[in-house]
This record gives sequence, C-alpha cells and structure tokens, in this order.
Amino acid sequence: MPRPEDCETLCLETKGLSVAYSSALVVDNLNLSIPSGALTALTGPNGSGKSTLLRALSGLLSPTHGSVLLDGRSISRFTTREVALQVGVLAQGPVAPEGLTVLDLARQGRYPHRPLFARWSEKDTAACDRALSLTGMTELGDRPVDQLSGGQRQRAWIAMTLAQETPILLLDEPTTYLDLAHQIEVMELASSLVRTMGKTVVTVLHDLNQAARYADHMVMLKAGRIVASAPPAEVMTVEIVREVFDVESIIVPDPLTQTPMCIPVRRRP
Repeated sequence: MPRPEDCETLCLETKGLSVAYSSALVVDNLNLSIPSGALTALTGPNGSGKSTLLRALSGLLSPTHGSVLLDGRSISRFTTREVALQVGVLAQGPVAPEGLTVLDLARQGRYPHRPLFARWSEKDTAACDRALSLTGMTELGDRPVDQLSGGQRQRAWIAMTLAQETPILLLDEPTTYLDLAHQIEVMELASSLVRTMGKTVVTVLHDLNQAARYADHMVMLKAGRIVASAPPAEVMTVEIVREVFDVESIIVPDPLTQTPMCIPVRRRP
C-alpha cells in the first residue's frame, strides 16, 4: 500500500471507463492518465461528464464498464479507508452542520488516519494546524463555518481536505459561486499545493481561461468523451473550442502569463 508522502510514485488513471445513471451513459469508454505532481483541469460544457468522472476517480461511483486504477490497482479493491488515505475529495457545494467550527471541520479530515477509539494525537493536531495555516484559516479556527463568507467557507473545506494528508486532491467546481477575488484565492492555493508540496490536483472548472492559466494539463470533455487531453496550449485552440462548445472564438496569449486565453466571438449557427 503506497504511503501518502510518496506523491511522486502514486498514479491515477482510467481504462475503458464508462459510467451510467440508470440507462443514460454519462462517461463513455475513457482512457485517461492523470499527471502526477501536477494540476489537471477537467473542462467542457454542462452535461459533458466532468463531475461524474471526478466522482469515479474518487471511487464514489462504480463504473458500468472499465476501471479506475490507483497505483496500478483497481480502486474497487481498496477499502474505503485505504482510498481516503490516498485521495482527498472536495464535493461540489458542501454544507457543514450548523455551528460546526472551522477547526472541527478540519479535524474531520483526520478520521482515515485514526484507528477506532484511538485518542487524538500530536500528529493529528499538527496536521490540522498545518492545513489551517496553508489555507489562511488559523485565525478563524473558532468561527462557525456557516458564519463565514463564501471564499472563507471554501478555504475551510479545503483545509479539511488538506488535514487528510493525501497525495491526490479532487476538487469539484471549487470556484463556482465565488466572486473573482475568492476564485483567485482558491486557484492560487491549488496551484501552490502542487508547486510546494508535490500534490496531484484534479479540478472541475467551467472557466476556460482560469483553467488555462493555472492548469499544467487540461482535459476537454464533450458528451462523456475526451476530445483533447494535453497541456493548455495544445487544448485551447479555435478548432477544439469550436468542436466542444459550438462557439467561434479567438485565442490570444494571456498578457500576464502568456497562457492561451479564449475570447468568444459568437455561437455557431
């Protein structure tokens, strides 16, 4: 069993992965390898299978066909606790119980590391303190989560995920419903986790320019299939945007980062 600190050796991939809800196929025969120690953005129109793919990568959804492999083994062969020691998941729009403090939320991330009836340890405390520090939430540790701003709440949930100390983080639309300043905060934090800690981060994003600016790797999905999977400069092209979104666009360099930036022109007739 790989250890959480072995980030460079842990890989996540799919082989012929298909996922269906009832009879509706949402993810169709995907072969995808997630780059280790990098930030991967899953992009595409509504209903393209982004969140479904993320949930399958976490082991929360069982494939209809094919498999998700964690370090070369089917994720279905791991126990729930074993998966939780390797893969941290931030769901879309999580809600904390009323009155739960930021620190209490962070502590929930330690459950996979603690045997049943085990006492709280110094290692648990250190992990929570580190997670709150990384997310800038130390001073808000005693605040109820439901009294925080949207950006603060999102950082509190990310702190819980970081306290889990997993090498892989899966974030489902972490910037949705946040204002621009808080979107930047969350994306810079995700990028920092990759650069400074060697984390593997996979995130669902709707904003193509945000994805291109922060991601090392972009996966463009349409109708449950991968249209492109490569660095942003190879994915953000006029032709691919047209195919995936039915939109004519102009692609120019971002004046700050020189990453590709999409300027939509019109919807195709």
